[in-house]
Amino acid sequence: MSRLVIPLGVLAVLAVVVGFSATYTLSEHEQAVITRFGEPKGASVVDPGLHFKMPFVDTVNRFDKRWLDWRGDPNQIPTKDKKYIWVDTFGRWRIVDPLRFFQRLRDERNAQSRLDDIIDGETRNTIASFALIEAVRSTNRPFEDDEYTAETERAESLEQVAQGRDKLTRQIRLRAAEIVKEFGVELVDVQIRRINYVDEVQVKVFERMISERKRIAERSRSEGMGRAAEVRGQRERDLKEIRSAAYRKAQDVTGAADAEATKIYAEAFGRDPEFYQFMRTLEAYPDVVDSSTSLFLGGESEFYRYLRSSSKK
Repeated sequence: MSRLVIPLGVLAVLAVVVGFSATYTLSEHEQAVITRFGEPKGASVVDPGLHFKMPFVDTVNRFDKRWLDWRGDPNQIPTKDKKYIWVDTFGRWRIVDPLRFFQRLRDERNAQSRLDDIIDGETRNTIASFALIEAVRSTNRPFEDDEYTAETERAESLEQVAQGRDKLTRQIRLRAAEIVKEFGVELVDVQIRRINYVDEVQVKVFERMISERKRIAERSRSEGMGRAAEVRGQRERDLKEIRSAAYRKAQDVTGAADAEATKIYAEAFGRDPEFYQFMRTLEAYPDVVDSSTSLFLGGESEFYRYLRSSSKK
């Protein structure tokens, strides 16, 4: 009896192993190609779930159904107007025919390498066929209204965009997508992530930008100094007008006061000329005589008359 138990156990283990080897499952984002001794067997398997294959001799080659990223290396490319720039691109692709993809490329690593060659080549051909402005801008929309962009817009006013970056990237995608179809791949998008000048040109661009900024700064300082001189001049004019008006008003007040005083003096003189003369003489004494003043007057002097009369009393 024990001799029969061991073979039955072995048969059970073999049945389990064969069962696992004869089945496989695919998730929602997977698709597969079955190969037998390295050669594809049958059509691609794209439905998720449990599937069967020949045990031990069939191999499941799985591929992703989802959109995959492609990132190219920055390339130095000359534009049509002989300006050397670095162009950095990226794209999105997916496997739509797993069997053809397996036959032509085998795996995603080889696919990425082929996409590098194809997309980079189309990018180089397209960029080299247009001027730099076409790769930088998408439309002829005017720059935002500030000092620097206004100066830049005037400097580049003759450069008009005929195609623009959007049409250039669309052209790159269409040409590359047509080529990659033979690999069972769909290329849905190609975009330029970054454009930059090469080092030699970049230095000159920065120098031009610095010079432009300095020129704008000098112009701003000049305009500020002119405005300051205008404000100072206006202040001086306003100050002169205020002083002139104040002086005129003071003269009017002084004239009115003198007239009123003269009127009062005249009225006082008319009422009592002797008393008026006496008071005016007394008012004159402090202005003429002080502790350091010496007067030599004759005895009959009119100025001395009231003092003489006072001394007699």
